[in-house]
Amino acid sequence: MATKPDFPDPFVFVPRQGKPQLLFVLLHGESAGPEQLMPLADALKQAFPLSLVVLPYAFEPADSKGSATGGDDAASYYWVDPVGLDQANYAGRVAQKLPELIRLIRQIQEKYQLSGQQTALAGFSQGASMALEACHAQPDLAGRVLAFSGLYAKPPADAPPATMLHFFHGAGDQQVSVDEVESTLVRLGELQGDATLDVASRIGHELHDALIKQAVVRLQTCVPLRNWEAALGALEAQARDPHNAAPPSLPIQAGRTLH
Repeated sequence: MATKPDFPDPFVFVPRQGKPQLLFVLLHGESAGPEQLMPLADALKQAFPLSLVVLPYAFEPADSKGSATGGDDAASYYWVDPVGLDQANYAGRVAQKLPELIRLIRQIQEKYQLSGQQTALAGFSQGASMALEACHAQPDLAGRVLAFSGLYAKPPADAPPATMLHFFHGAGDQQVSVDEVESTLVRLGELQGDATLDVASRIGHELHDALIKQAVVRLQTCVPLRNWEAALGALEAQARDPHNAAPPSLPIQAGRTLH
């Protein structure tokens, strides 16, 4: 599943037994490699043993010649061209790379016969921006996004209709402030988006174990808002039907919480 000739293949972890039922695609941060997200991959494999976990390399090698070996002294990679990168051109460069990322995810889904609703994207820092923006560019791409220490490349104009967004952040993050994340959650709420936020104290811009553990909890316990609304609709319909005696039980919808 290499994206380019002579480009390193993603790390792919398949279930020990059985066909994969879930797909996690993990996107590392800038100036890093897939190894950065191995602790998250390990936690997901343990919590979801029937999951397929894929960790691709970002598209832009840091060295000027564009070569990469992926060996022990693994080169660092960026999702967008880092030369001359600034806040003014960041969103545009992310948008340029989204089709390549979407193609990669679709290729994996087709190979293993997994749908968008069976897919979760997770990203750290720049990888979080790519995951968030990809689900806006392709609304049926994934059912969940786990955004660690990262935000959209530009403020969202709408909310993805089929994707639940989970933000995980360190209170001491000096690169992406908690205030920015909280403002984004408010905006997503205005747009009828489905999102949660967990903030860990005494943690900076890092993929901390506390945030990884909370991500697993969110995946295991949060019911997407669309499921809640469907169940509520069924309850109302049943209440209008005099022949139905017992109402269906509703799932518990986790709201936005700050820790």
